[in-house]
Amino acid sequence: MNSDRRRFLLLTLGAGGGALLGLSRGLRGDAGHAAIATPAPVPAPADLVAAERSGHALGAKVAIRALHADGVTAQAAADAAWRELETVEALMSIYRPSSEVSRLNRDGVLTDPHPYTVAVLTTAQELAAQSDGAFDVTVQPLWALYSAHRKLGGLPSEDEVAAARKFVDWHKLEVNAKRIRLGAPGMAVTLNGIAQGYAADRVRAALAAHGIEHALIDTGEIGTLGDKGAGTDAPWKVGIQHPREENQYIALAALQGRCLATSGDYETFFTPDRVNNHIFDPRTGHSPRDLSSVTVVAADATRADALSTAVFVAGPERGQALLEAAPGAEALLVRKDGSILATKGFPKA
Repeated sequence: MNSDRRRFLLLTLGAGGGALLGLSRGLRGDAGHAAIATPAPVPAPADLVAAERSGHALGAKVAIRALHADGVTAQAAADAAWRELETVEALMSIYRPSSEVSRLNRDGVLTDPHPYTVAVLTTAQELAAQSDGAFDVTVQPLWALYSAHRKLGGLPSEDEVAAARKFVDWHKLEVNAKRIRLGAPGMAVTLNGIAQGYAADRVRAALAAHGIEHALIDTGEIGTLGDKGAGTDAPWKVGIQHPREENQYIALAALQGRCLATSGDYETFFTPDRVNNHIFDPRTGHSPRDLSSVTVVAADATRADALSTAVFVAGPERGQALLEAAPGAEALLVRKDGSILATKGFPKA
């Protein structure tokens, strides 16, 4: 792919985003994710029936909308997809003491891990290597440190941050089909930067296996199949949350079979100015200072999810190289001064 197409362009979008109202309010993500707003429900095409499931999983409101000519097939597909979502949460939620991630953090080792857990951590380690550690699932000790101090009404000291950073090192995480092991006592992982995307991909796969060709999936990150319905040639449209205006959106993205994920400084933060937030640079132990949000569109939600965090940490220059190395990935970045950068191929609606 021509790398010129990936160069960031300064968009002429205003920072207000008021023209994008008319979408439903953005869904709140967990500690690792920013909100993405899905469009208000639209009627299914006359020749298709919509089946829907919604609820709460992986720290976020989630929804599945599947379209098919046969209502029974559509509902069976949505139900099967929901079971996949529940499986991912049971394995990867850091808030469930019985999850594989919680067991790994507690015991330091996980034997005979589920293939889904292996797949997610394998992808995470690949991106950690590609990003020179900008994406690192072993940042959990930093999150735990900042979270504890937030309850006390302050921030950790530099000495405390430095002490926590000693347990952050993706190189010391061992991942294979038989065993996952943390390389040192005190290490811990969080999949908040990748699990929601992986959940969207598992849901997509389950829907496709049941014959669904058109679907919109929101697991905290967005996955799609096809478009709004056979013969409509109308892409699914999602709103990208404005990082400083809670009920407004900075842009719309048009998706046809592609996925979208956003990482931002505005969902969970430790100081009112958002300078200190839930996204950490493993090299410093602090939050990156350049960007307010990063939205990535890619062929699969797992990599879109992880890339959005990696680019946020890496910044525009290093982030551009990461995007160029990811076939088909496009991005929209919002700096803290409100300026917007996007790759030329970002699917703005």
